[in-house]
Amino acid sequence: MKKGALIVISGFSGAGKGTLVKKMLSAYDRFALSISMTTRAPREGEVNGREYFFVTREEFDETVAKGGLLEHATYVGNSYGTPKSYVEEQIANGKDVILEIEVQGALQVKEIFPEAILLFVTPPSISELKKRLTGRGTEAEEVVNKRILRAAEEVVLMDRYDYILVNDDLDECMANAVKYIDAAKCAPVRNEHFIKGLKEELEGFSKGV
Repeated sequence: MKKGALIVISGFSGAGKGTLVKKMLSAYDRFALSISMTTRAPREGEVNGREYFFVTREEFDETVAKGGLLEHATYVGNSYGTPKSYVEEQIANGKDVILEIEVQGALQVKEIFPEAILLFVTPPSISELKKRLTGRGTEAEEVVNKRILRAAEEVVLMDRYDYILVNDDLDECMANAVKYIDAAKCAPVRNEHFIKGLKEELEGFSKGV
């Protein structure tokens, strides 16, 4: 069975990355969503192993100490992280695992998992981004401005990503995402085992000549 890949998707708040991920998961069986580990208590209706892997603080810290997380962060007193073993298991089963996280976490993952494919989702312009954030009608102007300022910090790191996805039309954005992923999976860095096999075959052939 051909191995899958780890797909890391980030983007500005309001760029539509969550909607894109849901559409990809719905449209293609090949994709699986990474499940995070967290120290927070389950909310009503949440199931361990479905929404999150719920663990104690001690279990979380032990996993971190053993290098068992691809990335981790603490938010409002609770810790969250991406279990390395779960991702590797899904990839070994041929699934392309999608991990939707913010920029700093994505770069952490790239350090531990260099073959990860990083995609950054953005609207066609910042004026469009502000329009979308304002159009939600759920956030005060102060919050919208904070999200724009956060985008100014994130844009500095966009060049660390493998591909930029402009989300102007969702269907087109998804088509491009799949196209970029397929292209990236053909790169030599993600086919070292295949290249090694060719080299070994050629060495055997050369000895027989």
